[in-house]
Amino acid sequence: MIERLQKILSRHGVASRREAEQMILSGRISVNGRQVKELGTKANSDCDRIAVDGKLLQTQAPEFLYLLLNKPTGVVCTCDDPQGRRTVLDILPSQYRHVYPVGRLDYNSSGALILTNDGAFANYLMHPRHHIAKTYEVWVKDIPSLQTLQQWQQGIVLEGKRTLPAIVSVQQISENTSAQTHHTHQTSRTKLKIVLSEGRNRQIRKVAELLGHPVLSLHRSAIASISLASLRIGAYRLLSKQEIQSLMGD
Repeated sequence: MIERLQKILSRHGVASRREAEQMILSGRISVNGRQVKELGTKANSDCDRIAVDGKLLQTQAPEFLYLLLNKPTGVVCTCDDPQGRRTVLDILPSQYRHVYPVGRLDYNSSGALILTNDGAFANYLMHPRHHIAKTYEVWVKDIPSLQTLQQWQQGIVLEGKRTLPAIVSVQQISENTSAQTHHTHQTSRTKLKIVLSEGRNRQIRKVAELLGHPVLSLHRSAIASISLASLRIGAYRLLSKQEIQSLMGD
């Protein structure tokens, strides 16, 4: 398969794509004995002789990996970022730099994220027809009415298309009263448990805004039956064979 050199080097665990770009620009990579310094260069890892610092890359790519990461806020779900922000790959040790995130969690959200180098597995999880359920813990502003929660559960029209029915339940209500100069100021917020079977871009934040209860914080606690459990923020673990099979519907 013909691919950009950055992707090949990343897939073989040599470096992240960003690091691979620097390796190419500094002349550390050669293809079939010819030094390469152009970032757009492509090669076929099955038959081209690709060398790093004179050492040939193995023809066979590493075995498939499947990781569960508890993503912190302030981290982007990409392999590299033009703005130079910290990415999910920056959290992982170098031997896992050839995986990539399955789907997205936005910059200000935290929680469960699967990373893999298995393209077929990633495509299965992301395909809309499989409706992989995802569970979120979401703090929103104020206290949504029963009618508002029912609207959310039944689906609303978002950007011209109705959202699928969702499970939305109240987990906690927090009300704070603070005294300001000659005034008493009361703030309230509600923690919701939301289970979605679709993954439109920033869907929860957009729906919450439309319903008048902006999101204060958002944390994904589970993907299908795969829960973060005691996995701390910023930590990761390998998925078991049973977990992988359960995600694939086996």
